[in-house]
Amino acid sequence: MHLFKSVVSLGAAVAVTACGGAEGQGALTTRKSALVTGTSQGCTFTVSSAPRQPGPFPYIFDITVTREASATCPWSASSAVVGFSNGTPSTVSLAANDLGVAVSYTYRTGGPSPQQLGIKHVAPDTLAITRSTGLYFNALGKFIYAGDLSIEPDGMTLTVSGTKNAPLIGETGSGDNYVATFPDFFTSETAPSIVAF
Repeated sequence: MHLFKSVVSLGAAVAVTACGGAEGQGALTTRKSALVTGTSQGCTFTVSSAPRQPGPFPYIFDITVTREASATCPWSASSAVVGFSNGTPSTVSLAANDLGVAVSYTYRTGGPSPQQLGIKHVAPDTLAITRSTGLYFNALGKFIYAGDLSIEPDGMTLTVSGTKNAPLIGETGSGDNYVATFPDFFTSETAPSIVAF
């Protein structure tokens, strides 16, 4: 059974409103939930974002992938931190199949840095990161609000969709919505095509 997590938390709304104004808040209210659990090679994986404890201020939010133990999973329960965000809660998403686990998370590096999107390919057996990529801006103070992941029927193509408030590096089209398509995500380093609308 898939688990869903609301990404419209009070903390996220306050953080984005403080940094992105009413426009940021409006974009957040259109998002309802993101898929945060998936199955690969008989194992259930979950991604989460939580403040590092004990942590500095502003807080660092760690992005953690957790593998559950079960009768169908050949490996024991385990978890690994795959990224972090400095001072701002992350919205997270996960998609998985037998080729691997894909995770996305919004993050900032601090100060007036833009909120970008990290995307990782996590190996089901070791939880090691086998590919690290993302979607980015060339300007300060801009926001990617989320990157919802899905795997296309071919089992190889990863699709990332969400909202933003400025043009992404490499995008075509224009608008506050985007879809990024990564062909052969689990087996290559092929760059995505990004369409805004």
